[in-house]
Amino acid sequence: MDGVGIVTTRFYEWSQCLHLESGAHLGPLTIAYETYGELNAAGNNAILVLHALTGNAHIAGRNFPDERYPGWWDPLVGPGRALDTRRYFIVCANVLGSCYGTTGPASINPATGKPYGMDFPAITIRDMVRAQKILLDYLGVKRLVAAIGGSMGGMQVLEWGFLYPQMLDAIIPIATCGRTTPMQIAFHHVQREAIYADPDWQGGNYYGTAGPRRGLALARQIGIITYKSDPSWNMKFGRNLVDPRKYFQLEGQFEVESYLAYQGRKLVDRFDANSYLYLTKAVDLHDVSQGRGNYNEVWRDFPCPCLGIGISSDFLFPPYQVQEIVRMINDSGGHARYAEIDSPYGHDAFLIEFNQLAAIIQPFLKELRPDLAA
Repeated sequence: MDGVGIVTTRFYEWSQCLHLESGAHLGPLTIAYETYGELNAAGNNAILVLHALTGNAHIAGRNFPDERYPGWWDPLVGPGRALDTRRYFIVCANVLGSCYGTTGPASINPATGKPYGMDFPAITIRDMVRAQKILLDYLGVKRLVAAIGGSMGGMQVLEWGFLYPQMLDAIIPIATCGRTTPMQIAFHHVQREAIYADPDWQGGNYYGTAGPRRGLALARQIGIITYKSDPSWNMKFGRNLVDPRKYFQLEGQFEVESYLAYQGRKLVDRFDANSYLYLTKAVDLHDVSQGRGNYNEVWRDFPCPCLGIGISSDFLFPPYQVQEIVRMINDSGGHARYAEIDSPYGHDAFLIEFNQLAAIIQPFLKELRPDLAA
């Protein structure tokens, strides 16, 4: 089946100020987004896809004919695919605080005419969701068939369920949690410390220079380690050496070391270090009970049907965290079910195991809205 072809990233300019959870205000806002398919006259056939930490709005197709790779969820989006563009209007917005077109630390601060840098206010997952709601209102979306996303995207999915339940048929959080754990926070802490320790970070005022390339690359390498599993590392690399002749030399590298260095360099070429700082902090602050009450009680009468999807080998967001969400919703009078991706690829599996994801998601969507599946 053919995909969506050539797509265009669009930008919505919102002239007002968004009241952030911290009490600060941020505006005007630019929100980068892509859409696939057509919104129906009732405005109720939309599916919102939420992206992970260093993701963007480009989930399917190509932005230009010779683009090397399609969007990051391309096998799931298009005519006849799980997110069927003949039936659904698919929307993905780049999150607040990122560097892919939506307002973030690298954006120009209208008060100074210079990049925000560390003057950018702290943001939360809820702030991201409120910005997405502004975009959907602009697009004319009245109701979502589902909000779906993995990792940090899954956190946004949960907040959609709490903030705008009247607008949702269901939520599909993947490989995520209701609140971040000390281990997850610890990994993000050392990643941020790697950036802070780079003298080229310059307190966040590095725009116009090369910036903290070494620090950001190291942060990415630490992150990559948490996205994999022990079996996946063994399958891909084993104990293979780049050059066996350098076995006893300190500069000699195992293939896994070379791979990590390569992944670090790749991120440096496409991502902003300050965005990395702000977004990892937003993930650390994620707790659906913040300001709402006791964590075990906020799920009471949760109004949105939920399909929670875990990953069998996920080290960073172990499947018990999604299972916990499903259990608490059901125990509190809601309706939730659990499915699991059986994969050796760890947390990355939601960006790899497209056939399994399609087999889980597609029938659930048809069950939700049989009128659109006809």
